[in-house]
Amino acid sequence: MNDSHELLDFVKAMADVDRLRIIGVLARRRANRSEIAGRLNMPLRDAVDHLAFLEHVGVISLKDNLYELNTEKLENLARTQLREEKPEYIPVPDLDEKSRKVLVSCLNPDGTIKQLPPQPARLKVVLDYLIQAFTPGVNYTEKEVNTIIHRFHVDVSGLRRDLVDAGLLARERDGSRYWRPDLSGQTQKSTTKSAKNAKENNKLSALRDLSGSKDGVRGQDE
Repeated sequence: MNDSHELLDFVKAMADVDRLRIIGVLARRRANRSEIAGRLNMPLRDAVDHLAFLEHVGVISLKDNLYELNTEKLENLARTQLREEKPEYIPVPDLDEKSRKVLVSCLNPDGTIKQLPPQPARLKVVLDYLIQAFTPGVNYTEKEVNTIIHRFHVDVSGLRRDLVDAGLLARERDGSRYWRPDLSGQTQKSTTKSAKNAKENNKLSALRDLSGSKDGVRGQDE
């Protein structure tokens, strides 16, 4: 692995909040994957994926089923990174240009939220980004929702309310359960309903034309 590839992998590793939290745990002492997942209230599968990437980059190593920081490697890569231009957040490529610009200006390089835009349209872009941290079909307690949001920004209650108001996050009236609705089905229903309405409108238009033609003929007969 050459220096440029090492640096790129290091940037990717540091540009994820959960990976930084894992590094924070291992900075205190060695731990196995179950301990790490438990301390961070993180699904074990996610912890395993992050650990595998950090091990691939060389930031951590596995000895006797315990993960530990490779401090020398981490320091060398950090020094190299400090000599480089500070990276900015890189949005996914399939976003439209306007949304990309909003995320670049509102997010930190690690994906956390730097600022919440006051404009509703720009805030919606940030909320669409934030909701990706929730899995459709999974039920969350309010505490779990707060934990996830806190990974991105300190205004937990405000962002939770914004997600609910935007229809991106649903909740029981008593706040006992939250979930991310599957909006793809709603989009399909909306499209079907629009097509049905258009079909009905075409029928009505055809009937009006036919009625007008009959009236014209009747007028000529009189």
